[in-house]
Amino acid sequence: MLRTKPISGKLLELQKEIQGYADEFGLDYFPQVFEMCDYDTINILAAQGGFPIRYPHWKFGMDYDQLSKGYRFGIQKIYEMVINTDPCYAYLLEVNNWLDQKLVMAHVYGHNDFFKNNMWFSNTNRKMMDVMANHGSKIRRYMEIYGQERVEHFIDRVLSLENLLDINQLFETNEVIRSREEKLRLAKREEENGGYVVDDRSGHLKSFMRKQQKMKDRNIEIEDKDIEEFDLNQVENFGKGQRDILRFLIEYAPIEEWEADIIGCLREEAYYFLPQRITKIMNEGWASYWHSTILNTRAMNSNEFIDFADKHAGVMAMSKQNINPYKIGIELMRDIEYRWNTGRFGKDYNECPSLHDKENWDLKLNQGREKIFEVRKSHNDISFIDEFLTPEFCNRMQIFTYKYNPRSGRMEIDTRDFEAIKQKLLSQLTNFGSPIIQVEDSNYMNRKELLLKHIHYGVDLDMQFATETMRNIYYIWKRPVNLSTIFEEKEVIFHFDGKQLKHLNK
Repeated sequence: MLRTKPISGKLLELQKEIQGYADEFGLDYFPQVFEMCDYDTINILAAQGGFPIRYPHWKFGMDYDQLSKGYRFGIQKIYEMVINTDPCYAYLLEVNNWLDQKLVMAHVYGHNDFFKNNMWFSNTNRKMMDVMANHGSKIRRYMEIYGQERVEHFIDRVLSLENLLDINQLFETNEVIRSREEKLRLAKREEENGGYVVDDRSGHLKSFMRKQQKMKDRNIEIEDKDIEEFDLNQVENFGKGQRDILRFLIEYAPIEEWEADIIGCLREEAYYFLPQRITKIMNEGWASYWHSTILNTRAMNSNEFIDFADKHAGVMAMSKQNINPYKIGIELMRDIEYRWNTGRFGKDYNECPSLHDKENWDLKLNQGREKIFEVRKSHNDISFIDEFLTPEFCNRMQIFTYKYNPRSGRMEIDTRDFEAIKQKLLSQLTNFGSPIIQVEDSNYMNRKELLLKHIHYGVDLDMQFATETMRNIYYIWKRPVNLSTIFEEKEVIFHFDGKQLKHLNK
């Protein structure tokens, strides 16, 4: 059982103080709600993505167990959790000391400002607390009707596909417009009916039913018991170029209504979390910048500096194996601020032949704070790194590419070349680190098979993961699945027939 309670007393006074500093620095945020909880509760919340009510699934229990063990063994500690909603909810750990609470509150106001103003979050549903609870109720109802094991097994399959998304769907598409208009109409009808939900079918389920009706109008019967009736020979290749694989399966796979509804629910949740995945460096960097700025210039007492420096350094520690989004984010924000304060950008600076002049360059423009507010509004991690990462920054931060040397048994520098470093970072961030897959042919070879295409950006697929993904798509599509990709520098097609993966030369 979740045990959270609103903050009160001195903590409430502290929130008002930190909020005053946020206002002073020009942060623009949703109404902020802080709640206090113990560590067991914050582990439960973290395991469920920050939401107190989710659908039942074993993965939440697994994540909770890992978080709990990490805390007990001293490997990790969660100081706070903040949710992209309006109002914005954040959870404080009751065992945090006073400085921790100051730091966390300032950090949360930075996240809140980023959620509200970054363009990649502009179409996310700010009432996701209610949506998640509604999804949980629906899935529990399906478990009662069709059996928990059957529904959970289907959810397992869908969750393995939740990274096969189209980032462009985050913007104002026709689907977003229709969804919003439909929700407004439903809310109005509910209000007119005293709050009674007139029709709780999701937009995804309604879309599935409309598509099914269109296919029936073309004399194509889709029946779960007889897949042969799903005759794609009678229609043109549909869905070509579609990167939103879950949406494609909702609209065209021979599935039942409850299955389409579950895919729709999980797809909506995946798109809700997507902006956080593609802005991890910026989001954490922005929040860290503001907790550092607020505490160092306003909120911290002289006897707290050493403790703060110790905690801040722990969060910012870098390793040779992975980049730390907190560290890269905050330092790049500070670098942008410094460059735009001193005028170290543009044609004149970049083409200046004198190293002495460049080292002492200072036009005293003082445009740095304005610039970082502009950056936090319009960029994601890829454009952030692509536009603002510089050779000087990499050298100063000692950002190089490393590889393991079996002779020395250590990680050693592989290259200091800036372009190589930048390209490796960008390749890791492209499509939030997941492969880009799109529908190429929904009636491949006129055999009712599905052909997917991997958009190759220099990194081969992990075929173990690819095989399991194709297996799960086969489970939903119910016909063989093919995947075109570049593998070992050759263009090939992999074919999965439900039993084994075959390698076909293209």
